[in-house]
Amino acid sequence: MNSGSLRRPPGAPPSDDYAIMVLLVDDQLMIGEALRRILTSDPNIDFHYCSDPTKALAIAKEVRPTVILQDLVMPGVNGLDLVRDYRKDPLTRDIPVIVLSTKEEPTIKSEAFSLGANDYLVKLPDRLELIACIRYHSRAYLNQLQRDEAYSALRESQQNLVEANLELQRLTKVDGLTGLGNRRYFDEYLQVEWSRSMRSQQALSVLMIDVDEFKRYNDRYGHLAGDEVLKSVAATIQRHCRRSSDLPARFGGEEFVVVLPDASLEQVMHLTERLCRSIEALSLPHLASTVSTHVTVSIGAALTIPIQGRSPLQLVDIANKALYQAKAAGRNRAVVQGGVD
Repeated sequence: MNSGSLRRPPGAPPSDDYAIMVLLVDDQLMIGEALRRILTSDPNIDFHYCSDPTKALAIAKEVRPTVILQDLVMPGVNGLDLVRDYRKDPLTRDIPVIVLSTKEEPTIKSEAFSLGANDYLVKLPDRLELIACIRYHSRAYLNQLQRDEAYSALRESQQNLVEANLELQRLTKVDGLTGLGNRRYFDEYLQVEWSRSMRSQQALSVLMIDVDEFKRYNDRYGHLAGDEVLKSVAATIQRHCRRSSDLPARFGGEEFVVVLPDASLEQVMHLTERLCRSIEALSLPHLASTVSTHVTVSIGAALTIPIQGRSPLQLVDIANKALYQAKAAGRNRAVVQGGVD
């Protein structure tokens, strides 16, 4: 392959603007989300996730990562066989492969190295160890690439793929009207945070937010005006979710939901009250409402420390029941429950 330009002299260090590209091959969404969160803390690392091991080689050839994180145990595919496949293909044979295993097994570890793996980590690895390992192997690979005329072409191709992948991820996670997370992303994120909170024994909260008498609003002002109200409410919710771990999403129709990891009962109560008052303060006229002359919301919240045998759906159900209590009490208010019984 010939790029036709910008060949670097031998021995020159790779350009600092060459982003490290990590390709994770793992069928477990929870692991993918956990590693994504670890790696996004480093602005110089781009992340691509493959959940289907049968497509791993093809995606690796397309994405051209600087390092592959390869799970060993996946449905229908042996991770060691994939390591062997990477080493056979001219486009992937030099890409560093870090094998991820659930435990330290000398026999499997030895076999992985014999097939061409560059490193072996027990998942989930420590953040500093993982990033250091990725940087070390990526740098070695980039030093090798700098001697190849394909270096500049690879960078351009990689950047295009990163942008396309980010846009695809955005489209599959974002509600088109409000710009918040969509229902599918909420379900996935809640499951990941539930598992993480169970391991750390930290509190997890869910807020259910409903625009009061929204049908009456649409009947009086029309659906286009109703859409503008939903956008304004969504923007207010987004402004109040200040931590990177907080996820606001559109649950459906005029209902919104917020996932709050590691928040105290006092923090949850304070947030719900601020949300009610801030949305009322938007002063969006709602003369068809029996609650107020302006648009208001009702909020139900539930908080728990997840335990084995319970489901995050139970937490959503309790938050939903708290929402109905807020409505029954007159709307434009919040009710917070303690958690899963």
